[in-house]
Amino acid sequence: MAAERAQRGAAVETAAEAHLQQAGLRTRARNVRYRGGELDLVMDEGTTVVFVEVRYRARQDFGGAAASVDAHKCRRLVHAAQCFLQDHPALADAPCRFDVVEASGEPPQLHWLRDAFRLDDC
Repeated sequence: MAAERAQRGAAVETAAEAHLQQAGLRTRARNVRYRGGELDLVMDEGTTVVFVEVRYRARQDFGGAAASVDAHKCRRLVHAAQCFLQDHPALADAPCRFDVVEASGEPPQLHWLRDAFRLDDC
């Protein structure tokens, strides 16, 4: 079960990355882990660094995938993004944005939420 879930997650992340690349974003990093948080995708849209959280829900019973990005998850993403920026000092002054790509159903349908949350939301 855990292996299937990991496989599904990787496949959805790959689909989300391809979707965003088709929209003109460029991949900078994927699956970056820090103590206390992980970044699914780090992409560039022009000069903006885009931190992308990919969420999959097979069913909508408890809200959509984007609804699972609560204040706690936001804080973890912000922390990981701060760590990433510290590791990449050339990006220190770059504008940043947090996006969510939600996927649901079978086969997964993707929905891209640009600027899904801001630091004030966390």
